[in-house]
Amino acid sequence: MGSLYISVSTLFLMIFTASELLFRGDSKTYWGDVKGLKELKKGLDNGSVTPGSCLSSWVFSVDPCDYVFSDRFTCGFRCDLVVSGMNRVTGVSLDQAGYTGSLSSSACNYLPYLEILDLAYNSLSGSIPTSLSNLTRLRRLSLSGNSFSGEIPTSIGSLSALEELYLDWNQLQGSIPASFKGLASLKRLELQGNRISGELPDLGSLKNLSFLDASDNAISGGAPVGLPGSLVEIVMRNNSLEGNLSEKIKIRDLGFLQVMDLSHNRLSGAVPSIVFQHPSLQQLTLTHNRLSSIQVPRDRGARSELVALDLSYNELQGLLPAFMGIMPKLSALSMEKNKFTGMIPSQYALKAAVPSEGTSPFARLLLGGNYLFGPIPGPLMALKPGSANVSLVDNCLFKCPETFFFCEGGVQKSSMDCKSFEPVIPRY
Repeated sequence: MGSLYISVSTLFLMIFTASELLFRGDSKTYWGDVKGLKELKKGLDNGSVTPGSCLSSWVFSVDPCDYVFSDRFTCGFRCDLVVSGMNRVTGVSLDQAGYTGSLSSSACNYLPYLEILDLAYNSLSGSIPTSLSNLTRLRRLSLSGNSFSGEIPTSIGSLSALEELYLDWNQLQGSIPASFKGLASLKRLELQGNRISGELPDLGSLKNLSFLDASDNAISGGAPVGLPGSLVEIVMRNNSLEGNLSEKIKIRDLGFLQVMDLSHNRLSGAVPSIVFQHPSLQQLTLTHNRLSSIQVPRDRGARSELVALDLSYNELQGLLPAFMGIMPKLSALSMEKNKFTGMIPSQYALKAAVPSEGTSPFARLLLGGNYLFGPIPGPLMALKPGSANVSLVDNCLFKCPETFFFCEGGVQKSSMDCKSFEPVIPRY
């Protein structure tokens, strides 16, 4: 007769296994998805799961999809797909409750139907797991505003269904993976606020990409090339881009571009004439670079779509480009802190004070910090405070008393500072 002795640990295991099988049999949620949710919660620090947060309501004694929006599983995930009679988890969107911990690598192995993973604006740290590539149906991945570190996994480039990728405001370093060219469905890419270095890879194959922000990093190389023609907005301010802007960037090929911000870099050479002839470009910001000249477009900007242009804090020299005073839609122009000389073009004064019919007046005209000389054009003298934001301080103007609002906030340069920029009068 065999022994009937059963250890306490064996008995406990039998009870646990039986309850697990019973839970699977009665559950509306596929057991693997429950496992994935458990692993996700396990990766976070218990001490950061505060009362009232989404994760505090994840109590796995009941079925997740059956209890969603009840007193259990009140928020944080979504079940809206039934496969073979079982509910599948399609979205995880945690609240911004200050969760700490890491993104569980194993959790990504159990949620194959996940379309949205949003853990943004918490305090998660550690590396981004390479197992994210298992989430092949993922359309939106948002890890913004955490403390993820290490390099961006190359495996993310295999997520061909991904439409939105947010890795901004973390502590990521290394280069942008060349594998990103495989993100065929990507529409929006945000990488700003990290420590990313190296050159921007060729993204020309991303035919659906409309928005790219890689600001506040350490990206080097020349102005970005290999960009898709679908781009509407590109922002790469505060990086280490350098070289000749007019030779590098192919703005002509970006037929839908509306906004470009390459400020706070080390770009040099000329501002290319194509930016004043582009069929859709409305806002161009190139402030804080090393640009030295401006190419005049053949049509002198008559068909320009530009509304706002900022070329301040560069090394631009010569006369102020008069054609900018007749660009029909330009209403905000900043040319501060350059080395422009000569008189203020009458076109600027007229556009600010008495614009011609069908053209936008200057709502902002900032010309301070140059070496402009001569009298202030009459139309500007007629401007009333509050009618436009105009600044002519820190120049070499003949007379600019603070009784005029556009002279307030600074004095004109000394005669000594202005002397080297005086016009040369030919002698006969």
